[in-house]
Amino acid sequence: MDLSSLKPAEGAINRDGKRLGRGQGSGKGGTAARGHKGAKSRSGYSKKIGFEGGQMPLQRRVPKFGFKNINRKEYQGVNLDKLQTLVDNKAVKGEVTFEALVENRLVRQNELVKILGGGELKAKLKVTAHKFSASAKAAIEAAGGEAISL
Repeated sequence: MDLSSLKPAEGAINRDGKRLGRGQGSGKGGTAARGHKGAKSRSGYSKKIGFEGGQMPLQRRVPKFGFKNINRKEYQGVNLDKLQTLVDNKAVKGEVTFEALVENRLVRQNELVKILGGGELKAKLKVTAHKFSASAKAAIEAAGGEAISL
């Protein structure tokens, strides 16, 4: 079997399309189904993306406001009470690393982590994360642990 022996499936509708601009007898001669005059009847015509026939395009009608900082970094917050829960469930011992947080499904692999001061921490922990809020850092150090920034 090769490419030259391929043909449509039995019973498949396989017709050539209407040939435009091939004389009046074809029914598609003259204007070649483009109608009379106007930009769309000319050769080389292509409309701009979003063009709405001269009506003000949606993209220009809708009011614009605000600002998106392209350098913004999104942090995934983890509260102190979650760290305490990890200690209570014996999921971690003395040290909370980024890998431990990923293993316990508090964050995902590619996220940046910020430890927040929500809840209360009783355990002495060595916590490693990308960022710490001031209250979280103070609470960790007050419990006798240390906060290490990645």
